[in-house]
Amino acid sequence: MYAIFETGGKQYTAKVGDVLFIEKLNANVDETVTFEKVLAVGDAAMTFGTPYVEGVTVSGKVLKNGKGKKITVMTYRPKKDSKRKMGHRQPYTKVEITAVGAVAEEKPAAKKVAAPKAEGEKKPAAKKAAAPKAEGEKKPAAKKAAAPKAEGEKKPTAKKAAAPKAEGEKKPATKKAAAPKAEGEKKPAAKKTAAKKTEEKGEV
Repeated sequence: MYAIFETGGKQYTAKVGDVLFIEKLNANVDETVTFEKVLAVGDAAMTFGTPYVEGVTVSGKVLKNGKGKKITVMTYRPKKDSKRKMGHRQPYTKVEITAVGAVAEEKPAAKKVAAPKAEGEKKPAAKKAAAPKAEGEKKPAAKKAAAPKAEGEKKPTAKKAAAPKAEGEKKPATKKAAAPKAEGEKKPAAKKTAAKKTEEKGEV
């Protein structure tokens, strides 16, 4: 598998084990560098990015930081008696490619590096932990417990207890019980009327 990646304004083709001279990087010897701008990756079947392939990286180990061979730069203006000679050595970083990762290979590696940080953030991030606290608050939430208190208040509220008293008053209220007495009076009254009728019949 090989990949085409971009760094320093240039594009390089890399396979595992290749040694490349790339534009100077801000890295020390034996450090590991990662190139995330991968334009294409694959072997027989290539995957091309738009412009970069997401989740694919190329890793390498820094072998050396140095300068290239000296080149001579001449400037000359004809008929002006103007010329200048300069030398230049282009700095470079020598890198050995150690891994050409695909999506499945590089994502877990990036997650393992980022995961501890994310986990460290999640542990202090009491926002999600605040959800259990909210549940805990709901449990001791005396609002619902206040409802029983309200019920308790209704229980001592002798208004409803007064209703039984009113019923008790109705019970001793023998007015309706007195009605049977009135009926008893009516019954003997009816007997007297019957006696009167018999007396009247006898007189007749």
